[in-house]
Amino acid sequence: MENWNEIRTAYQVARLGTVSAAAEVLGFHRVTVIRHIDVLEAVLGEKLFLRTPKGYTPTEAGWELMRVAQATEDQFGQLGARLKARAQLKSGELVITSVPVVGQLLMPAFAAFGAQFPEVTLRHVASSRTLKLERGEAHVAVRIAPGIEEPDNVIQPLTRFTLGLYASPAYVGEMGLPKSAKDLKHHRFVALDDMFQANSAKIYLEALADAAPKARVVFRTTSLDNLDEALFAGLGIGFAPTFKADRLGLTRILPDVSREGRLNLVTHVDLHRTERVQQLLSFLKDHVPSEL
Repeated sequence: MENWNEIRTAYQVARLGTVSAAAEVLGFHRVTVIRHIDVLEAVLGEKLFLRTPKGYTPTEAGWELMRVAQATEDQFGQLGARLKARAQLKSGELVITSVPVVGQLLMPAFAAFGAQFPEVTLRHVASSRTLKLERGEAHVAVRIAPGIEEPDNVIQPLTRFTLGLYASPAYVGEMGLPKSAKDLKHHRFVALDDMFQANSAKIYLEALADAAPKARVVFRTTSLDNLDEALFAGLGIGFAPTFKADRLGLTRILPDVSREGRLNLVTHVDLHRTERVQQLLSFLKDHVPSEL
């Protein structure tokens, strides 16, 4: 790319505001930074900066250049991250991310994969944060749908699950079982924090809003695992996936009140067809039931 060094220099000057700061970040001499800007202004035929005693202030053309340079730098960064992710595949590491609550569903697939490919290290990042596949933060993601996905992501259905209303036996012993949805107004609830912006929260928040729009919520959390623990501890009634709640010994409340959900497999198009990623996807599809 012609003049990329000069563009990168001008971007840092615009971002930092002074020649000295840009020179320090770039590892250049101040004279080199000034020369790069002069060359770029000559090539473009536009003044990019207003020189003032306090520093360099971008002109309109300077701001436009900064936007282009920032987008280009971000793309280079994403390319580097994806190349690093490819290198991990060759060295024998596969990174898969999911919300913590679904980790137990994936373990049989991980065990079968590990038995067949013992030279590969599986690294499971259990996090409610949405890792950026386009930045190479993970090779495969298991996400609760619907979610906001990047246009270069490949999305495949994995399984369907049910969110039901649950409470602990201790809570039921204290408060009794509601006989209808109208009785829910007399009960305590636990819920995800409505400031929780992860895609995984949406289905939980919608389910509670539909079932008990005036629910008396006594506990909120930003963690799906903590939500299940709050149910288990008897803080109140709340929604939980049936595949986990039944294992925890929780009591189902009003079985007719439920919400259907879906888990998707998500990969970035640049890594989707690689052999290791395809192998892991196959194991996940084979060992996770299509309905839970």
